[in-house]
Parts: sequence; structure tokens; C-alpha cells
Amino acid sequence: MVLSFVSGFLIFPYALRVLPKTLEAQWDNPDFAKYKDAFPPEYRTSKDEMTSHIRDLMDKDVKIAYLKSLQGYLWKEGYAAGNLKAPLFPDVADKLHTWHQNGFKIMIYSSGSVPAQKLLFKHTNAEPSDLTPLISDWFDTVNAGLKTEARSYNTIAESHPEVPIGEWLFLSDNAKEVDAAIAAGMRSMVVQRPGNPELPHGVIGRLPLIESFGQV
Repeated sequence: MVLSFVSGFLIFPYALRVLPKTLEAQWDNPDFAKYKDAFPPEYRTSKDEMTSHIRDLMDKDVKIAYLKSLQGYLWKEGYAAGNLKAPLFPDVADKLHTWHQNGFKIMIYSSGSVPAQKLLFKHTNAEPSDLTPLISDWFDTVNAGLKTEARSYNTIAESHPEVPIGEWLFLSDNAKEVDAAIAAGMRSMVVQRPGNPELPHGVIGRLPLIESFGQV
């Protein structure tokens, strides 16, 4: 996945751009109530209050369940309208198909919600576009825990006891997440791609690093 799509296009500009129109159209819609009512009461008093709060959370990159749920709704509507399509690095789709055909279980663990993950992998620029049939399981901070804590990776491994934890491979652009996975007993590598944040000092040489799935 091109990280800048998530951070630079999907989360911020797109969601914020469609938010006012969405709130105006859906504010009193019973089907929208589960998203609106998940916000603290003080931010449900008006569309302006909610918009201001959402902008503040996004500006601070706060990852909180009720915001992620609303973002997932906005993205779903965007995908359905054909306004969003997740761009993948050229090696990703072919490698996922190869791993799947060879009997490997492919699972996603992200700070984004499971519904948002499924939307991303269902609407990609690959051919075919829908890669969700290749994915065996999905994890986020709700059903697994924080990605920088070793116990989260133990939780994931325990949900698939047929695979010894030492046979798991976790790939991430975040060195702290890689450290947590290794501490839990998994194999793990840092994936450094164009558009990813610069790695902290000392990571190169300390942790295994790849630049494409072809190196796995």
C-alpha cells in the first residue's frame, strides 16, 4: 500500500472534504445515528461542533474508535461512488497471490479499523481489484491491542494456535512495531518504501530491512 494514499489523501483531504456535505445530508438519518451517537454528547449538539471536533482529532492524528468508525463510513461511501481506489506498489498484488497459492496465511494488522482495512483491500488498483479473498484474518487495535505492545502479537498468534509463533512473519514500516513483534517471538522485518517516514537513527543494521516483497 502506498502510505501517502492513507495519510495524505484518504484520511485527511478526502474525509474532511466530504464531511460537511455528509453531515448536512445524513444528520437526521436513522442509519447515520450509530456513527453520530458514538461521539461524546458535547460534540453532538450541532454539525459545526462535530466538524470542529473531527478536524481537531485529525489535525492531532488521534486514533479513537468513534472517529475511525466515522472515517470508515466516509471511505465506504467514497469507494461505492468510485472516488477512492487504493494504490499498491507494483510487487504487492502478485506476491500476495503467490503466497496465497503456496498455502501461506496472509493476515492484516493495522491501526485502522478492520472494516476500513477490508475496504482498502477490496478496492485496489490491482487486477482483479478485490484482494480480500487472499486475506485469512484481520486485526486492529480493538481486537488485538496496540501495535507497539508485544502482548498484541501474542493475542494474534493465540487466535491461530495451529501456527507456532516462531513461524509468523510480521512486516511493518514502524520499527517500534517490529521490535514488539520480535519481543513476542515472531520474526519481523522493517519495510522501507518510497513515501514512508524516515527511519529512526540506529534502526538500519539493527533490524532486518526490505524494500520490496520480492526480498521476503
